[in-house]
Amino acid sequence: MQRRNKLAISIAVLAVFGAAVSSAEDKYLLKSPAGIAFSDFRGYEDWSVVSSARTDEVLKVIIANPTMINAYKAGVPGNHEAFPDGSRIVKLQWKPKKSTEAPFVVDVPDVFKQVFVMEKDTRRFPKTGGWGYAVFNYDATADAFTADPGPSDCGNACHAAVKAKDYIFHPYQKR
Repeated sequence: MQRRNKLAISIAVLAVFGAAVSSAEDKYLLKSPAGIAFSDFRGYEDWSVVSSARTDEVLKVIIANPTMINAYKAGVPGNHEAFPDGSRIVKLQWKPKKSTEAPFVVDVPDVFKQVFVMEKDTRRFPKTGGWGYAVFNYDATADAFTADPGPSDCGNACHAAVKAKDYIFHPYQKR
């Protein structure tokens, strides 16, 4: 009888753990309408910071994969070269809130909202300067991501304004 109980408890623990891992991995099954897979950005949580930005509604942290960071450090796009294929950049976006702990007025991240991604692949995206764009929205209540069915944020329409900088708004910030 005890053996059965131990087995049932072990199975229950594994099921709960498996569901938690499965939930976290579900985002990597998503694809945008343009065919950009969230899985192409696996590990983004550990990528290096490029810059940050703030609008009235959103706090943003811009991060990039090692391929893109290395290109930035080599002078791209300031040296008039393009980022290499395989470059990936991500804009993480939070709803801001005022800190209740800091002894001064400062906004801090509150609810996570979305992941805006750009992927450089000149063969797949020749009409948009080699860049593909996608947005994955986050629903905090469901603790789940969904691929945004609409246009990818501003996508290439916005980024065309910085065509001379290989369609990238944010420089690699001095540190």
